[in-house]
Amino acid sequence: MKKPDAGGPERRCIVSGESGGKDGLIRFVLDPDGNVVPDLAEKLPGRGFWVTATREMLERAVAKGHFAKAARAPVQADPALPGLVERLLARRAADAVGLARRAGALETGFEKVLTAIGRGRVAALIEARDGAEDGRRKLEQRLRVAKEHGILGDVPVLSPLWSDELGLALGRGNVIHAALIPGRMQAKVLADLARLARYGRMDRPQTTRAVAPPGKADEGQE
Repeated sequence: MKKPDAGGPERRCIVSGESGGKDGLIRFVLDPDGNVVPDLAEKLPGRGFWVTATREMLERAVAKGHFAKAARAPVQADPALPGLVERLLARRAADAVGLARRAGALETGFEKVLTAIGRGRVAALIEARDGAEDGRRKLEQRLRVAKEHGILGDVPVLSPLWSDELGLALGRGNVIHAALIPGRMQAKVLADLARLARYGRMDRPQTTRAVAPPGKADEGQE
């Protein structure tokens, strides 16, 4: 588990017993009926129960009764809780990307992302999980070239969101490629995307994946 920053708050995972910074755990509370409720914003009242922020660890907490053991009381932990947490994390990450777009801190579309890379104005490359490998490979190659020429340093490539999730957050069709511009939105967007990536996502059945119509294989490419 990630070590907390010096002087930062530290919490213990009810499953592993390991302690670490809050950024590596998810807080849960009990509602009045004894149901386990996720508290991603860490603002809900009541005693908090902390679980390492991965799907595997939360599934163990639910299956092995760790919430009841920690609370020392009857507790209802819905088997669907890991899926709910994934959806909530995805919503937070998508909302952060949408905020970045409204703040002028996001470029979308293959050509605009290429331009941003050439100008050295990329804090992170955001790729849809269901995007074509060819486009992603070309952009990552441009990142490597930009680094070799001293235009950019190490730029993370994050792909925890599906194209329709990105599109919904940005108010358009399926979005495949986006570039986060350095600035005040950078820390929040990176943190929310990385948190979702660490948690892990279940794959979608092929029939439910977003597919762009012919001629618009990548709405984000324009």
